[in-house]
Amino acid sequence: MDDRGRPIAVIAGASGFVGRAVAEALAADGYTLRLIGRSESVRWSDPDAVRHAVDGADVVVNLAGKSVNCRYTDRNREAILESRVSTTRALREAIAGADSPPRVWLNASTATIYRHSMDRPNTEADGELGTGFSVDVAAAWERELFAGSLPRTRRAALRMAIVIGDGPATRMLLGLARAGLGGTQFDGWCPPHRRYRGIGDRPTGSGRAPWHRTGGRQRFSWVHLGDVVAAIRFIRDDDSLSGPINIAAPQPSDNRTLMRTLRDVVGAPIGLPTRRWMLELGMWALRSESELVMKSRWVLPGALTDAGFTFAHTGLRAALQDVRGKARSPLTRTDFAAVTDRKSHASDE
Repeated sequence: MDDRGRPIAVIAGASGFVGRAVAEALAADGYTLRLIGRSESVRWSDPDAVRHAVDGADVVVNLAGKSVNCRYTDRNREAILESRVSTTRALREAIAGADSPPRVWLNASTATIYRHSMDRPNTEADGELGTGFSVDVAAAWERELFAGSLPRTRRAALRMAIVIGDGPATRMLLGLARAGLGGTQFDGWCPPHRRYRGIGDRPTGSGRAPWHRTGGRQRFSWVHLGDVVAAIRFIRDDDSLSGPINIAAPQPSDNRTLMRTLRDVVGAPIGLPTRRWMLELGMWALRSESELVMKSRWVLPGALTDAGFTFAHTGLRAALQDVRGKARSPLTRTDFAAVTDRKSHASDE
């Protein structure tokens, strides 16, 4: 509790589009916010300030990490891994050293940790992990989260599917549809490269870019931003939920349906179908990677639904229509001037 009797929430990564929504929701719930980030009053470069921030907090939410909407150059690969592992380690060490550690720590992860799956869905109970760069990043992220003993803090890894909202993935997909490129995307042969090779101290995979003959039926697991926020609130309040937790809508789609729906939502009369090698050229121009739409992500929210969580957004079309055209301004310090615990951190600025 702060000096006004309000519970305290520590949020890392509040400048991202998911982080902004979570911060606003927790502020609305009556929390005093302590924000950690490179431009916040509490900075990763100051371990004492991070420890002071988590001490006495009720909940910690870590959404920090470099965006994966980039080319997987060696420099970006290292930054994607390090930005996730180092921030999670800093929080774990801070919580371990706190006199009054938080009751619950929710740390971002990704549903991309599962294998390319066309034959069956993956839940927390029976899911199979994949191989290669993105999987290695997720696995290292979660290992850091669950390392060591934090007996007074419940920990959960939020394995989020692709989030439908005013974020980079949704904007890119809607942009492709508006440009007439919203046709089915067929996996298959692609020019060989090694950008998806394993990384970290336990690298996996052959190092070659994987491809599969999916016929455009690669699965697309997604979740609406509103349900991400609702799930975080639900996990925060349910003491029985810990460990990896899938946050994905219970009705995943596939690529054909996704692209057809995108065309309908933006009113595009045509959508050119794309072969993998063609998409690779387009992604080079967009400075992104084809993994977003080529990997078959088939993920179901077993732990959440078993615990009684109800998704408000289960239809892909309605979810895309809900976010189409929405834009949000960047989070600023003044947005949370009334609820952020700045007075107690004046010495850390």
